Amino acid sequence: MVRSIKNPKKAKRKNKVWQPGVDKLGEEEELECDPTAYNSLHAFHIGWPCLSFDVVRDSLGLLRTDFPHTVYFVAGSQAEKPDWNSIGILKVSNVSGKQRDLVPSKTTDGDSDMDADNSDSDEDSEDEEEGGSVTPVLQLRKVAHGGCINRIRAMTQNPHICASWSDAGYVQSETEVPRGASSVFNQAPLFNFKGHKDEGYAIDWSPRVAGRLVTGDCKNCIHLWEPASDATWNVDATPFTGHTASVEDLQVYHVFASCSVDGHIAIWDARLGKSPAIYFKAHSADVNVISWNSWLVSCWHLELMMEHFLFVILDCYHQNRYVVSDVCIMSFCLKNDIQLHFRITLAGLDTILRSPVNVFRCHLLLDFSSCCLIIIYLLCQQEEDKSLVAHFQYHNRPITSIEWSPHEASTLAVSSSDNQLTIWDLSLEKDEEEEAEFKAKTKEQVNGPADLPPQLLFVHQGQKDLKELQWHAQIPGMIVSTASDGFNILMPSL
Repeated sequence: MVRSIKNPKKAKRKNKVWQPGVDKLGEEEELECDPTAYNSLHAFHIGWPCLSFDVVRDSLGLLRTDFPHTVYFVAGSQAEKPDWNSIGILKVSNVSGKQRDLVPSKTTDGDSDMDADNSDSDEDSEDEEEGGSVTPVLQLRKVAHGGCINRIRAMTQNPHICASWSDAGYVQSETEVPRGASSVFNQAPLFNFKGHKDEGYAIDWSPRVAGRLVTGDCKNCIHLWEPASDATWNVDATPFTGHTASVEDLQVYHVFASCSVDGHIAIWDARLGKSPAIYFKAHSADVNVISWNSWLVSCWHLELMMEHFLFVILDCYHQNRYVVSDVCIMSFCLKNDIQLHFRITLAGLDTILRSPVNVFRCHLLLDFSSCCLIIIYLLCQQEEDKSLVAHFQYHNRPITSIEWSPHEASTLAVSSSDNQLTIWDLSLEKDEEEEAEFKAKTKEQVNGPADLPPQLLFVHQGQKDLKELQWHAQIPGMIVSTASDGFNILMPSL
């Protein structure tokens, strides 16, 4: 966002980067979006607010970088009356954009304000010449749904099947919509489970086992769905219990993780029973959402698919090597902040490794010569305070969504009730020389607050009551977000 004068006739136009929580708007000032900060930015709405959605995988390519893009996703409405609700299946095509430079090109001293004002329109003209119309095309089909949709998720392996949590207290799975001219289709769900004692929000499909689903409700109960066929499920009537308050979010991999209003995070292994395998206090406030780092977890579990795999831990204190048998990495949201936790299991050890320096260097060596180097803390059950790797405090309202980037292992995105969507890069550190060089290039004084985390990479604004965000797994750098006033599709120029 940039700050500018409302009436340019009264004063010479001057733009300045606006810092949320620091700067205040004057009487004749308003916030304007700076299009040069984005490779692509589009906004749209489909009527009633959709406060939950899921990006749907497609067959258009795994890593798409060329504009224009096409995006598919499903969304659930929050209508005024229960019978007015629906599941929307959306296709947004012709998502245009332009790759921009991180540092703007230099301008001569003789450039006028008029030239600066016209720069955006010139870029738009170039976009039109290169790619035709810059307006995305939205296609929408709806399936009637009884009650507001608290959360909706599409199955990873079969994206034409999705599961939705209703505020009426049940979970149902839907299949693809038949073609036709009707604006809203009335279609019976594939499966409907009414075994929960209350409504809920927590729901997640397994990325490894097709059809496996986990759902959690506001009465602290979690149910595991196992597929019986392509259209039916066996849902265990006996819930997983351990939390003392509402289960807010779930993340599934080999095991599954849950977070709760009780301030705890639990790790569950269905093979060990209905109680959590790991249960620890994360914060004194509610823990709203959690996210596995799927990029790292996928790499670390690659031994299940590849013979040539080596993962060792080097104990920096004792100079010993240990093979890792399992790794769990998660981030979780607190009321206003973000924390990261790591848990590792070392094969062949009778006791948990302890050392005065609980820092380990992990080498991931694959047969195609790629290597990952990360620094983590060892989380011991006896020393849970040592699990904290990083703690960032920036947002001043509850965090509503968090997700790791599927393409950058150290990058995550966060949305908050303070109407900000932020992108973080945990590999960044404050560099005084680099800051000075950047200021010299841009001829600007970029003096942020002293307590601004250097890992904060980007701030997106303009939406009200942000609820969810998701990275697009097949289009690097693309984020879709939803709020009470509609959707945004954005690709920051990072």
